[in-house]
Amino acid sequence: MPGVDLVVETKTPVSARVRQVSGMFDAPVQKRLRHHWQFDVPYDDEPWNVGLIVGPSGSGKTSVARKLFGEHVDVELKWSDRKSILDDFAKNLSIKEITNACSAVGFNTIPSWMKPYRVLSNGERFRVSLARRLLECADPVVVDEFTSIVDRQVAKIAAHAVQKFVRRSNRKFVAVSCHYDVIDWLQPDWLLRVDEGTFERRLLQRRPALDCEIARVDHSAWRLFAPYHYMTAELNKAALCWCLFLDGQPAAFSGLLFRPISQGILRQTPIFGLSRTVTLPDFQGIGLYWALNDTLAAAFRYRGFRYRQYPAHPALVWALQRSPVWKQSRGYGQFTARATARPTKHGLAFGGRMNAVFEYCGPPADEKMTQTILGDVGKVQF
Repeated sequence: MPGVDLVVETKTPVSARVRQVSGMFDAPVQKRLRHHWQFDVPYDDEPWNVGLIVGPSGSGKTSVARKLFGEHVDVELKWSDRKSILDDFAKNLSIKEITNACSAVGFNTIPSWMKPYRVLSNGERFRVSLARRLLECADPVVVDEFTSIVDRQVAKIAAHAVQKFVRRSNRKFVAVSCHYDVIDWLQPDWLLRVDEGTFERRLLQRRPALDCEIARVDHSAWRLFAPYHYMTAELNKAALCWCLFLDGQPAAFSGLLFRPISQGILRQTPIFGLSRTVTLPDFQGIGLYWALNDTLAAAFRYRGFRYRQYPAHPALVWALQRSPVWKQSRGYGQFTARATARPTKHGLAFGGRMNAVFEYCGPPADEKMTQTILGDVGKVQF
């Protein structure tokens, strides 16, 4: 049975300032500081994927983690100052493996994939480092100071995203953190509280509910999301726009275009096509894209419209192919020959860029939900 019996002793360096502070706060100077941790940690007695070592700052989390997992703790990653982060991943990894891992931990912004590590935000650095460790490091992957450099909203979302990827790929991951708010989001199979010296098994539970609202917004809202779109910052002025708000903050955006004609023939069932969709970087990894677009698609289906999207993002294409409510179309879709559409074995290509075409085939929303989200959209003749 794995356990910890660890003693750390530190000699106190005595100086004039140390003596002054000792007198000011009536804190006697001890010649030697001694910390002793002793407890059983039977983490390997049962199958597991995610573990968490938690405790206040200075409680000995890192010392305990190194005693348990040795060189697996915070394996050093080297990053180039000039190369893109894609080129910093191990040479034997395919681009699909890299992009899948980045997307899985909520690092979905393609323009950021092409940047050097040094110019990324703290949140982006945290996520891409997670992705790289999960691809390159041997089990268990142990990350010290987990989520310490990001704000708490980002921390919760990142914790949920990483545990999903770890379980899906059947890896072993241990987070070491002083933040207790990640427990419900990381959903560890085992939890070690260093300050209490307690070890507990946990059953997988539902993550905390999210307070989300979907609302119609003005076209000008696109300015907030445009820098993070993987193709272009342009959005057709005719687009109808919706935003998903998380705890009152704008988090995801979709702009739709009405497409009544396909191949020059007026269809009985006209189409709303997804022109642009973006989830802001801090909110990626918890399924807000699906919450927004599945809900919009279901509402439009209730109103009698088809709902399509035309993704080029490889991770999104693969995810849609696995979804039970989206069906991939192999036909010409709703674009005319003037749009330079041409069929390929992977879907459709437009203007030299590969696209797939997916149409919503899930159940419609109910009348109340549809009215709340769409208002009068779809009630009038376009």
